[in-house]
Amino acid sequence: MAQAFVDSKIQPGKVVVFIKPTCPYCRRTQELLSQLPFKERLLEFVDITATSDTSEIQDYLQQLTGARTVPRVFIGKECIGGCTDLVSMHEKGELLTRLKQIGALK
Repeated sequence: MAQAFVDSKIQPGKVVVFIKPTCPYCRRTQELLSQLPFKERLLEFVDITATSDTSEIQDYLQQLTGARTVPRVFIGKECIGGCTDLVSMHEKGELLTRLKQIGALK
């Protein structure tokens, strides 16, 4: 269930972030990404606490990405890591380049 749920969210050309609403790093990630000009439906925040499988989802994210912490940020099918990784990419100018490459921006 958890694996199918996560796999159904991760798609080429889309940015998906697995979050918990109470997590300050998740909120920071949401703030940063929400400021960018995404095309409609190509940015999704998935609240893993809204499901009864929170722990299983985190276990599967660990198998998939090497970490079970949130946020887990996927650009297309690739996990770039968490909040610190995202901010670092943004500061280096790599984030916008990657988002343009997958066609997620207006």
